[in-house]
Amino acid sequence: MRRTPADVMQLVDPHPRFHRSFLASVDEFVAAGETHHAGLLSWPADRTFPGIEFTRTSLEDPAEFEHLVGFVLTQRDPAASRPRAYVAYTELWMAEGDEYLGRISLRHELNELLYTWGGHIGYAVRPGARRRGHASAALKGMIEVCRRMGIDPVLITCDVDNEPSRRTIEGAGGTYEDTREGKLRYWIDL
Repeated sequence: MRRTPADVMQLVDPHPRFHRSFLASVDEFVAAGETHHAGLLSWPADRTFPGIEFTRTSLEDPAEFEHLVGFVLTQRDPAASRPRAYVAYTELWMAEGDEYLGRISLRHELNELLYTWGGHIGYAVRPGARRRGHASAALKGMIEVCRRMGIDPVLITCDVDNEPSRRTIEGAGGTYEDTREGKLRYWIDL
């Protein structure tokens, strides 16, 4: 039986070993005009959170990249520091060996914005790793995390013009509910 790239892709915890590969991925997203998918965090300050920003330039420093990794891992804890409007989430990275391929995030709960626009799960595959089944494999893996965490049903959204993401969600069992603010909304019952 022939193995596909999605067969060797693994979902892993963020780790400093992906430093150079993550930065190469950021460059690919920027070159494709998709900086918003690059994984560079910029969270605003509010009364309870001092704000945080990780830029492509700042992440050249291995210590700053390690700080990003640590920060992302802490966000799994509901008590972690974050802006009031943000929710706890689990982020896993798609990897093949030490090569960073993308990320997938599970928001542990839905606030009003996420219910309308963002959903429980969001993912981004770096441009050079697309069309190999990584998003589908990652979504299946994250649905198992949802099952373990008792998140059911699961809301997933995508832009109305994002045909590959629509197919990925439907392939994972997503049932279309409606379209809101330019987003197709799908539910997956576990």
